[in-house]
Amino acid sequence: MGEEDYYLELCERPVQFEKANPVNCVFFDEANKQVFAVRSGGATGVVVKGPDDRNPISFRMEDKGEVKCIKFSLENKILAVQRTSKTVDFSNFIPDSSQLEYTQECKTKNAHILGFCWTSSTEIVFITDQGIEFYQVLPEKRSLKLLKSQNINVNWYMYCPESAVILLSTTVLGNVLQPFYFRAGTMTKLPKFEIELPAAPKSTKLNFSERDIAMAIIYGQLYVLFLRHHSRTSNSTGAEVVLYHLPREGACKKMHILKLNRTGKFALNVVDNLVVVHHQDTETSVIFDIKLRGEFDGTVTFHHPVLPARSIQPYQIPVAGPAPVTSQSPVPCKLYSSSWIVFQPDIIISASQGYLWNLQVKLQPIVNLLPDKGRLMDFLLQRKECKMVILSVCSQMLSESDRATLPVLATVFDKLNHEYKKYLDAEQSYTMEMPHKFVIAVLMEYIRSLNQFQIAVQHYLHELVIKTLVQHNLFYMLHQFLQYHVLSDSKPLACLLLSLESFYPPAHQLSLDMLKRLSTANDEIVEVLLSKHQVLAALRFIRGIGGHDNISARKFLDAAKQTEDNMLFYTIFRFFEQRNQRLRGNPNFTPGEHCEEHVAFFKQVFGEQALMRPTTF
Repeated sequence: MGEEDYYLELCERPVQFEKANPVNCVFFDEANKQVFAVRSGGATGVVVKGPDDRNPISFRMEDKGEVKCIKFSLENKILAVQRTSKTVDFSNFIPDSSQLEYTQECKTKNAHILGFCWTSSTEIVFITDQGIEFYQVLPEKRSLKLLKSQNINVNWYMYCPESAVILLSTTVLGNVLQPFYFRAGTMTKLPKFEIELPAAPKSTKLNFSERDIAMAIIYGQLYVLFLRHHSRTSNSTGAEVVLYHLPREGACKKMHILKLNRTGKFALNVVDNLVVVHHQDTETSVIFDIKLRGEFDGTVTFHHPVLPARSIQPYQIPVAGPAPVTSQSPVPCKLYSSSWIVFQPDIIISASQGYLWNLQVKLQPIVNLLPDKGRLMDFLLQRKECKMVILSVCSQMLSESDRATLPVLATVFDKLNHEYKKYLDAEQSYTMEMPHKFVIAVLMEYIRSLNQFQIAVQHYLHELVIKTLVQHNLFYMLHQFLQYHVLSDSKPLACLLLSLESFYPPAHQLSLDMLKRLSTANDEIVEVLLSKHQVLAALRFIRGIGGHDNISARKFLDAAKQTEDNMLFYTIFRFFEQRNQRLRGNPNFTPGEHCEEHVAFFKQVFGEQALMRPTTF
């Protein structure tokens, strides 16, 4: 297969860490997405690496026994290490803070700690086999304060850091799940729910494993994904993934079933709101999109894979070592290895090879794998990096070799504009929700920041400020902004002010004042005054700047005639006669000035005797 056939790939730059071996233990923290390589219980070093960490964190700690679990708090401020089933040890990584370890024992007698989860930079949850304990860590006092606890028999637990929800497996069979939600020092018990097992179990032993459960955010909602190896219906073969929607309020509800049509070993990831199901036996993966139309039976929606099963794109591991050695060919990575461990949402770890990858979806190959253009567009419109691919699809549909029919084009356009309309509505409602004074304050802060760094302020920013002010009748504020030069003078801004004169009459004068300050806008000022029939004011302005010898007589006479004020016309006509006399020694207009029509009008109204006679000396 060529590259164009693979729609899943491992990221180019994985996190590399020391391989797991008898001396080096590897741990993964699902909240910070960090890998811990702990050598000799930490005595010979601990190295912490994450996808976004430019510099790994390295330190040593005293070997006090086997490390069962190790995690940093959010922001890497406090390290928590579990070595026994009763206690968790803490170390501060805060500058100028004590480095001495402090210990917290679980409160419940005879309980064993199954693990712990950091829910913030200073809040931690202990999960024991007898319940849950929520603590606040006080690093400066080197102690912990119990905020809340809940007694409940626990088989195993799962944590979704993106939603701050911990899921506890309870009851003998283990299929009753109890969620808890954590936020800002509070622990909320959500309604428990039961996972339907494939068939009535013959034994009363725990047969429901955390390996078959995942929690992930899909399209902004929290789902519990249950990998059911055998369908509950006898006429259906193969495994299926059941999606339970877990809302913040209200009961958990079974919503979707993803039909795998095969059996064997599976693993789940969620990438770009797609559920990816890996199948180890065939070394292939399939993707499901719960937003695409499925088969609804009145209770749940059944979905089939969006595309045919494909392997993850082959990956080459670069050979590390000195320069002469690295010239060797890269080593192919064993995909779907039994040593792979999958974490949510999109992480694959190979402890034996020392790599952490993020799984990624490649959109371009999907264009050719999904022939139904309407369904393809539904799929692409939900993906993050979809714009260029959608453009390529539209271009392809218009090309001569692969031209689509008009009904197909119409469908695609409708789908595109349906999404565009949603975007416009959301943008509108977002703008309406924001108080207008806050909008103005934010814009002014942004303009101030641009000015501070001597970056030119684009006209549309000033336009947005002014239109928002006018829309809410904040004319006094507009006046102040212009008076104190909060809004920089510019010709476009002056023209915008002119257009607002009907709403706010003083805007006319504010505009003229701005144009005068610009000193390069004399022509615009004259045009503005003439358009307002202020012909004398225009003439006075042009005389004031010494430009009256070069102005067009016809332009001013046109404007004066349009006012239908004969005395004004007489004054302007006489001014230009006097200018002609002064410049050329003759009051008459030259043919090049095209004023014949105005001379005739003057004679008609005032008589030929009113014309100026040449002055002779």
